[in-house]
Amino acid sequence: MFTRTAAMSRRSFLTLLGGAAALSACGFQLRGQQDYAFKRLAISGGNPQMVARLERIVEGGSDTVIVKPYEKPDATLNLTESAGMNTLSLNAQGVVQEYELSYSVRYSLSGADGTLLIPPSAIALNRSMTYSDQYALAKQAESTLLYNDMCNDAVDQLTRRLASVRSLHPAPDEQLGIAPRAPLPVPPL
Repeated sequence: MFTRTAAMSRRSFLTLLGGAAALSACGFQLRGQQDYAFKRLAISGGNPQMVARLERIVEGGSDTVIVKPYEKPDATLNLTESAGMNTLSLNAQGVVQEYELSYSVRYSLSGADGTLLIPPSAIALNRSMTYSDQYALAKQAESTLLYNDMCNDAVDQLTRRLASVRSLHPAPDEQLGIAPRAPLPVPPL
């Protein structure tokens, strides 16, 4: 009886140890504290839901505070959003069978002195959704959930891009104060 319990606890310990090793090998790490170059950030534009999530993530994960544009921020983030829906596929009768939902956020970050810290850039996301007139109300709720998911994903990407700014006063030969990054790998075919 004792050996069976010891063997089970040893097996579960080895499973836990193996899981931890696998997560660390793939580069997984918790978000932790961000160290933004700016300590006071103003946000202009964006829908209230997106701005509220961005404020929670920035203030909760760093010592940066969100202020109003007239409260002398170190940097100002300008946001513009757009969402759309396109027909992705039709059935044999010409009725919509699938939609593509798209969501994009255009943004730029400028310093208090007008220095462009992040040039005008965009985050573009899309999701596909099957459709049936029989379940129109449910599909409308599903599209709302997908748009909210894309909004949350865009905010997560935006906070990582804000963290790439290393200086509020970049040198002339620096690329707008953005930390260098390795090129992306070629996607598999």
